[in-house]
Amino acid sequence: MKIHEYQAKEIFREGKIPTPQSIMAETPEEAQKAALTINKPVAIKSQVLIGGRGKAGGIKFAENPPEAYQITETLLGSDIRGETVQKVLVEEMLDIQDEFYLSVAVDRSARKPIIMASKSGGVDIEEVAHKTPEKIFKYYLDPLDEFMPYQAREIARKMGVTNDLISSVGGIIWKLYQIFKKYDANIAEINPLVLTSKGIIAADAKLDIDDDSLYRHRDLARFKTEPSDEFAYVKLDGDIAVIGNGAGLTLTGMDMLKLYGGKPATFLDIGGGASQENIARALNLVISNPQVKVVFLNVLGGITRADDVANGVISVLEETKREIPLVIRLTGTNEEEGQRILTEAGVSYETSMEAAARKAVELCNELSKN
Repeated sequence: MKIHEYQAKEIFREGKIPTPQSIMAETPEEAQKAALTINKPVAIKSQVLIGGRGKAGGIKFAENPPEAYQITETLLGSDIRGETVQKVLVEEMLDIQDEFYLSVAVDRSARKPIIMASKSGGVDIEEVAHKTPEKIFKYYLDPLDEFMPYQAREIARKMGVTNDLISSVGGIIWKLYQIFKKYDANIAEINPLVLTSKGIIAADAKLDIDDDSLYRHRDLARFKTEPSDEFAYVKLDGDIAVIGNGAGLTLTGMDMLKLYGGKPATFLDIGGGASQENIARALNLVISNPQVKVVFLNVLGGITRADDVANGVISVLEETKREIPLVIRLTGTNEEEGQRILTEAGVSYETSMEAAARKAVELCNELSKN
């Protein structure tokens, strides 16, 4: 379960990690009132469950309450990398002197938690990881052993902070791990952890809780905002929408499109047990995207039943006002029934992912010529 920044910061504050003064707002009026309460220049931060929002225009700055109102009015309802902004966090603007990166995550290949720390934090941390990975110090932990404060200070020293900051940064590392462990997190991250005139402060907060552990954390139910059957959806730059039931299958479908010269317009994973309603909702979502010329629905039925997929497709085709080519790869559980439903409705399908991907690219190329 991913939670929003303002919610993660609430948990961080409970864990004694310093955060900026901030107030969540759902309307421009609330944002203006929040800026007035904070009584200094503020950052207006879109509350979306994706990374890279800063570069995508999801964080802006206001010098006064009226400006906070105007910026919030612009941000609310806007699209940030495929997610609609419904809330903003109005937060005091910090006098940042330096930025660091801290995270605790599960390394599934090593089957251990890993702490990653870098003196180079901020919006370009992905570039740091790619071009200069040696700047990110990694420390593996044995989950059966107690993580001691002196070990956290040693991590701070090895990540390269100055001697006067080792104790305070080490303290944050230790507290971040305690939060990670307490809440059975997949990842707990601060990027950036900033040095200000007031000391070390977590300027951002990310916390992703393992869904399988939620029965142990009933208090976190107040943070759950998305439906339990929500799917993963990312807009891309191409013109062929890709829908699959499972992240691996969806990514394979995208790779297959690129192999034949196509460009994916979406990554949309409907999950392993998608219902007829979920199939219809996913199709309606990508069809509403004007840059999509062709839809490639790639389904290998396991828990998901092929007849549910077929019925979901038919319901959308009967209701949609936009005619768009739909290429379906359908096989697996109840495939004969699903294929029969499509055939009777006059909808073609493929059983080979390669054939379906090639057909989707060919259709898209034909449309581009016209």
